Amino acid sequence: MARLLVRALELCGHSVDVISEFRSYCASPKEAGDRQAGARHELERLREALSGGVRPDLWFCYHPYYKSPDLFGPVLCRDLAIPYVTAEASYSKKRDQDAWAPLQRLVLDGLGGACVNISMTERDRKGLAEALPAGSFATLKPFIDTALFKAPQQTYEPRRLIAVAMMRSGDKMRSYAMLAQALARLQDRPWTLAIAGDGPMRNEVERLFSGSGQRVEWLGELGAEEIALELNRSGLYVWPGAGEAYGLAYLEAQAAGLPVIAQRTAGVPEVVVDGETGTLTPDGDVEAISEAIAGLLDSPVRQQAMGANARRFVLEERSLEIASRTLDQILQTCLTRQP
Repeated sequence: MARLLVRALELCGHSVDVISEFRSYCASPKEAGDRQAGARHELERLREALSGGVRPDLWFCYHPYYKSPDLFGPVLCRDLAIPYVTAEASYSKKRDQDAWAPLQRLVLDGLGGACVNISMTERDRKGLAEALPAGSFATLKPFIDTALFKAPQQTYEPRRLIAVAMMRSGDKMRSYAMLAQALARLQDRPWTLAIAGDGPMRNEVERLFSGSGQRVEWLGELGAEEIALELNRSGLYVWPGAGEAYGLAYLEAQAAGLPVIAQRTAGVPEVVVDGETGTLTPDGDVEAISEAIAGLLDSPVRQQAMGANARRFVLEERSLEIASRTLDQILQTCLTRQP
């Protein structure tokens, strides 16, 4: 998403410079404390670099949160009297009570002084607004570059299911396990499943689907163009999406004309329109996932209609070009406030 935001900014005429490669992410509060000396050195370097050059119009920070705070933007924006803008900032209330609290306050201080905080999901916006009632917020819905999906599907295999995801522990493995359980209930129906992805849990994922035998096609790790081709020849995108922030893969699948079966959880409802571009099932309900897949396999006309809706939704509402215009409007509001 960070790379897409850069492209969106450039598309609407802005010039983007990555001004620092300092890594602020810390896996533990202790590591954050150890990093302070390096941060102070980098801040002074940035001050010197900006003092003699052209003053930037604004500072844009992507995804600040308690483990990865913006240690420079709020300070330098005050120095230079320029707007501070964030995108996809997040706030975790429970961190106010543990060892992360100082960094959490640092993030909130920055967000509170921002000209605008751009949220990608309503869940994030509400969380930030509760923590910062006087804060300034705007919404930019998740989007993708639809260039690879402009041409309509050339081949269409309605019974070919597909999922695209890394194979790692945590939420990804929980989703793989749920999908395997859901499909195990549908052995009486004619379906195949293509899985694009790889990772350290590959063997464990393969074991989960061992009961489905030759129905499962292991595609491995694929590039963007290869994924687009595989989506274009499939009929249904199936991925439970445990803990998904939103999931750009859902938008890519819909752009290819595939309805989505996923859970109504986390940020997934921000990218799938339940009942129109796919079906969202209750969180943790494997039987509901199985029934949703069966419902579309048994109704090819409905499956095709949902796929057409899904494609329209992404191409007309969630493209890079549309997001670029929205983003520019948000930033122009900040720029016109400057003296």
